[in-house]
Amino acid sequence: MTKPLTLSQPQQKITLSWRAYFEMTKPKVVALMLLTVLVGMCLSVPGVVPLQPLIAGMAGIAMMAGAAAAFNHLIDRKIDGLMARTYNRPLPKGKVSTTKAAVFAVMLGLIGFVVLYILVNPLTAWLTFASLIGYALVYTAYLKRATSQNIVIGGLAGAMPPLLGWTAVTNELHGYALLLVIIIFTWTPPHFWALAIHRRKEYAKVDIPMLPVTHGVEFTKTCILLYTILLAIACLLPVLVGMCGPIYLVGSTMLSCGFIYKAWQLKYHDYPGLAMKVFTFSIYHLMVLFIVLLVDHYFWVSP
Repeated sequence: MTKPLTLSQPQQKITLSWRAYFEMTKPKVVALMLLTVLVGMCLSVPGVVPLQPLIAGMAGIAMMAGAAAAFNHLIDRKIDGLMARTYNRPLPKGKVSTTKAAVFAVMLGLIGFVVLYILVNPLTAWLTFASLIGYALVYTAYLKRATSQNIVIGGLAGAMPPLLGWTAVTNELHGYALLLVIIIFTWTPPHFWALAIHRRKEYAKVDIPMLPVTHGVEFTKTCILLYTILLAIACLLPVLVGMCGPIYLVGSTMLSCGFIYKAWQLKYHDYPGLAMKVFTFSIYHLMVLFIVLLVDHYFWVSP
């Protein structure tokens, strides 16, 4: 009879440490962000994306996004320890010290910046750096604690990825890329406010002025509904300027109708757990929307 394989104490410690650092980079969030980066890259050229900006751009942007997430963990470590959603994160649990977390975040961001600056282009490197500062410092360290409009103002940093993908390939700013930024910028408030409704008591407990805490749940529901309508309009902009064709028009319209319906349901026919379902739907909405953008780009040939 064979004995079960067990790790020695040092190996076990290394494995747990590696997982803790990986968790600090918010891999699921970064993965969704990288999808929008990839779509920005693909939409910037009519054919195949050049290999070097594709690989180096995705790697560098991923590292700097992971660094921004690590800074978020570092700055929010005290309130994270008081919230049910985040109390099990590496820093509140003591799996990683604050010093090591800070060094990790700085080094990861620095390597990502160098990769983008040398192997992609300086424009993308500096734009990604600005996005990191916007999320890690402006939003997390200041806006999050200063105003109920924190996610609206700070959402610009999180909306940058498709623009970063575009500039990584073309080395120039373009109006089409900015339309993609507008879509994510408009998507962010209803996405996050749904989560904030679900976690309202926790945000109130740690004195974070999220909209449901400062203005009430019903007002937040109204804002979510209005923003989903605004998002539907924003999603039509690529079609109106001739950037996309009928495949995207049909797909984005269906997704917009679904989001508006979920927001309407949340406002007028709410039930326990619906806010979290709206939050989950919003993630799939953005993911599928950008996949449809990609499909439309490669399979629709304008007459």
